[in-house]
Amino acid sequence: MQNGNKLHIALLFGGNSSEHDVSKRSAHNIYDAMDKNKYDVSLFMFTKDGILLGHEASKKIFDGVPEDDIIAEEYPKIDMSDPLAPIKAFQEVKDIDLFYPVIHGNLGEDGTIQGLFKLLRKPYIGSGVMASAVSFDKDMTKRILNQAGVRNTKYILVTPENRDTMTWDYISAKLGNSVFIKPANQGSSVGIHKANDAASYNEGLEDALRYDFKILIEETIEQPQEIEISILGNEIPRASKLGAVRVPASDTFYDYQNKFVDASGVVFELPVVLSDKLTKEITKMAIDAFVALGLKGLTRMDFLVDKNDVPYLGEPNTLPGFTNISLYPQMWEVSGISYSELIDQIIEYGLAEFERNNKIHYDFQALGDERVGQKKYNTDVVD
Repeated sequence: MQNGNKLHIALLFGGNSSEHDVSKRSAHNIYDAMDKNKYDVSLFMFTKDGILLGHEASKKIFDGVPEDDIIAEEYPKIDMSDPLAPIKAFQEVKDIDLFYPVIHGNLGEDGTIQGLFKLLRKPYIGSGVMASAVSFDKDMTKRILNQAGVRNTKYILVTPENRDTMTWDYISAKLGNSVFIKPANQGSSVGIHKANDAASYNEGLEDALRYDFKILIEETIEQPQEIEISILGNEIPRASKLGAVRVPASDTFYDYQNKFVDASGVVFELPVVLSDKLTKEITKMAIDAFVALGLKGLTRMDFLVDKNDVPYLGEPNTLPGFTNISLYPQMWEVSGISYSELIDQIIEYGLAEFERNNKIHYDFQALGDERVGQKKYNTDVVD
């Protein structure tokens, strides 16, 4: 630990995903909420090219210096022929007690950065490699949810290999005349389209394939309520009160524009008042999904509720946003946990999970001289 009893936290943000700027906003709020009497915080930003910058350069960007200006100064100092160049700045983190990634989307929520932390043998907040990777992939998430009996929307998977057979006639016959098109490995509504006919389907699919090679075509829940719930914990997770997102009737869905660019027309209801039956069902579904997916630390679960009060789990967000309009911390605030207390608990769960995993034993047995059986080749086999 640095400076006596203070924990030294490495706060990571940015990334080479479409949510780069969202991550920067989240990191600012988390940094401001951290109790500086408990934590010393070092900042590390991944650029849009996926290159990690050290604390000094990251702090300048954090404080408002144009990112492009700092990158122009820093890149000439980096030996790009070094295979470790993208993460060379981690040389500064010898005394780090815990990594706090706030990297949304690619590299942050897909298990990549978690694998690096594991190689570095350092604690980190949030879910592990497998749970992060599976939960980031909407197709894999749905497979596990279906196996666990957690209700979610019907879908068909489209890839470049089967695209020609997945015509609008085929899709609409299976899922109806209104569908959503979603890249399997993206977040914040990037690459998502609603289609009502062959033209909008083909156009939306073409764009979605720019972001991933796996595309989900999902059935549409007409006039749904968008309900969110926050989960916190490790082996015994607990759930917050529920929140609702009310988008303007003129908007097709809760997209990137009204999430992050202009949310002035969006109404956030905290906590949302639903029937006891529906509240309990959503809460149980969220907890069941958290456990089934092997998640740890924190996750926001997004639901759609149809006109008959039937809830469908949309997707988990394993490193949810902490921007000014993000509901994850706000739902805990209305549930009695302050922003600062929430950060403390997330860090405590990260440290606890690291200690738990350190109890796992690995046995290694020397092989000695190699001994193999006799090989028999069948030369008379006809191809």
